[in-house]
Amino acid sequence: MTASRIDLYSDTHTKPTPAMRRAMAEAEVGDEQQFEDPTVNKLCAMVAELLGKEAAVFLPSGTMCNQIAFRVHCRPGDEIILDYSAHPINSESGGPSALAMAQTRALHTERGIFTADQVRDAIRPNRRHSPCSRVLSVENTTNFGGGSVWPIEDIAAVTAVAKGHGMITHMDGARLLNAVVASGTSAREYGQYFDTLWLDLSKGLGCPIGGVLAGSADFIEQAWRFKQQMGGAMRQAGIIAAAGVYALEHNVERLAEDHENARAFCRAIAQIPGIKLIFDRCDTNLVFFDVAGTGLEAAEVDKRLRARDVHIGAMGPTLMRAVTHLDVNAEQLAEAAGILREVVV
Repeated sequence: MTASRIDLYSDTHTKPTPAMRRAMAEAEVGDEQQFEDPTVNKLCAMVAELLGKEAAVFLPSGTMCNQIAFRVHCRPGDEIILDYSAHPINSESGGPSALAMAQTRALHTERGIFTADQVRDAIRPNRRHSPCSRVLSVENTTNFGGGSVWPIEDIAAVTAVAKGHGMITHMDGARLLNAVVASGTSAREYGQYFDTLWLDLSKGLGCPIGGVLAGSADFIEQAWRFKQQMGGAMRQAGIIAAAGVYALEHNVERLAEDHENARAFCRAIAQIPGIKLIFDRCDTNLVFFDVAGTGLEAAEVDKRLRARDVHIGAMGPTLMRAVTHLDVNAEQLAEAAGILREVVV
């Protein structure tokens, strides 16, 4: 199956631009396991500086970033507190239990943003019968919360409760730079509240692969052991790290275009009979909507759209998600909205 002409399935479907490909082709490389790849070293230094941490490690995926962090932080039987819609619960193949041997405690929210009181209520009493509440994990932006951005004051509040109970704080920053651009809060300011956090390179930044996990020097040294153990160690990885360097230098501020395009798409599809927007605002680049009012299921709408060379994800029986990114412009989004109207009305 070939990619659709207008692909709104995910920002992971972005492809390297010609300029990014040139940067990759011309990258200086070496053995990254021996810390001899200058491009990997540069990328890690850039991310550590951006997030205000001592060190960072380049990994093949964001999932590996989360799972290595949990393995470093947790002992068998420990508990990770996070939102019920969070990626490690729903999209990492049971990684916390399989790899870190930790269980998860889900907090139920409307947009993926929980409160200090919810965290306080979820922390287990310190007794031998209970699992140890070890890690508080925050996802920013919140995927299934409609790309919602965590207000910095809420970040401060929930992490203060966790740290007050001796817990470790971790941020899943798959779309952190979307949050930075949308809110005006710097990545370093977000980072100050977390022991560990990471950036995904393969979403809005437009890279073909990779994530970068950051924390203290001691944490990153431990992370390297699990990177090796989990098969994430690479060799001349500068070829792909160069894409990350290019993206951080050229593709961050342009995320604002994706956000504006998403808002325009929201306005357009809100006028289609039978289409209901799930959230009352669009913070960043994710648009969730329900098609139940059209009398069709999401899978059928997806099928009809694909026949017209448009791809929007079917996320449930009647739930769909459209994601804006650098490979789709405003004109294509307007066209996609028009085609959506035609296939459901």
